[in-house]
Amino acid sequence: MESTSTFLAQWDQYMFIGAAAGVVTGIFILLYHEFKVLQLKDLKAKYDYVNQHEIQYFWYAVIAFIAAGAIYANTLATGKILSDGSRWFYVRLFITAGLGVIAYIFFYSMVRIYYPRYLEKRLTKLRNTPRISPDGNIMRKLSESEEEHHLEEVMRKQGEIHTVDYDIWIDDKTGATKIEKYPAYEHAEECSECGYYTMRIGEEEIEQAPTANEEGVLLTHYECSYCGHREQREIKVAKLSANAV
Repeated sequence: MESTSTFLAQWDQYMFIGAAAGVVTGIFILLYHEFKVLQLKDLKAKYDYVNQHEIQYFWYAVIAFIAAGAIYANTLATGKILSDGSRWFYVRLFITAGLGVIAYIFFYSMVRIYYPRYLEKRLTKLRNTPRISPDGNIMRKLSESEEEHHLEEVMRKQGEIHTVDYDIWIDDKTGATKIEKYPAYEHAEECSECGYYTMRIGEEEIEQAPTANEEGVLLTHYECSYCGHREQREIKVAKLSANAV
């Protein structure tokens, strides 16, 4: 009995250390990610980094917290093990392992479904925050009608078929411009069926090619990665410019 008591005391001590290590690891992952974001001075670079890595780092932190909770749970009901026998030690291991798996599946779904809504808000804020020109002036984001005068022909074609979207910022005082490129396929939208930000472009096809005299029609296929909802949207494509090949 005394040896069992000593073993459980040491076990609980190790479990407390492991749980604390899990919490510290989760916090460190989140802080490391934010530190990397703060290191990037260019807003477009921040946008790209957050878009590519934020959900990944957030999920790693969640895993660390789940592990910490499962490890800590192995310190509970130690008195019952001492009074009712060592078989309850293995029962506790089994229960905590099962709860850990359930928590993993639950939070995986939560992160995949709910976190993109927050992420899109953060990305939108980064994308629309006024840029600063090399001369230190606040730049203005051009409207789509103004962009045509600043994009090269290949850029216009990419923008027209939505494979690539461009934001153009201009310093009205000096005329300096900054062109930023955003792949449309990386952008998530709210699904009209389930309401989650899990709707993305699957493919695009030209339904009616544009000419010098008539606008074209682009058929864009969207698919929700959560509920599987699909929808098509028709987008008007601008007439070909006079110097188009």
